[in-house]
Parts: sequence; structure tokens; C-alpha cells
Amino acid sequence: QVQLVESGGGSVQPGGSLRLSCAASGSIFSINAMGWYRQAPGKERELVATTTTGGGINYADSVKGRFTLSLGNPKNMVYLQMNNLKPEDTAVYCCNAKIAPRSTPWKNEYFWGQGIQVTVSS
Repeated sequence: QVQLVESGGGSVQPGGSLRLSCAASGSIFSINAMGWYRQAPGKERELVATTTTGGGINYADSVKGRFTLSLGNPKNMVYLQMNNLKPEDTAVYCCNAKIAPRSTPWKNEYFWGQGIQVTVSS
């Protein structure tokens, strides 16, 4: 089994910062992408930031210049540094990873964390 565990959410005032962390564990052959999505009440889930196959990072336009995605060492961790937070950033943030399990190392599967609440409010 593969698990993604998130931490670091909470409540902050507008303009504040939070750092989210996500750790992948379990029977993993390779991790081929990691990133974050979010879902606000009444809205569809949307991409926040994710690593790309070419080694880059793809950000949603709404967070460019404010959020930074980084990988840990070893690379089973992914972090999302969120600065200058706005009320519209309020959402449940979910870690997502494209992982090839040891049981099927030739086949990538997508795994999700349980989600973590981020609330930006004065």
C-alpha cells in the first residue's frame, strides 16, 4: 500500500504564510510526480502546483509568485510554501502523487492524501 500524509494546514490572516508538507510512504518503486490540488466549498478541485515530467513545476496562475513547491530529500516529501495568502486561497488542500508501486513497477498510479484545511480570514 501507498500512503500520502499531509501536515501544516491551519488558519491565518490575509497576507500571512503557511507551509504544507506531504510525505509518501509504503511499497513504492518510484515517485514520478508530486503536487497539490485544492477544493474550495462549492467549487471543483483545481490544480495548485505540481512537478512535471521534464523536471519543472507547473503552477496555477492564481498562485504564481506567491506559492512555491519544492521536493524534499529523500524525494518522498513535497512542500508547498504559501505566502501572501488571500481569502480566496481558503480550501481543502490535497497532496497528489504519481507513483509506481513495487507490486506493479511498470505502471503509474495516482494517489491522494486525506486533505488538509487552509483558512484565510481576518
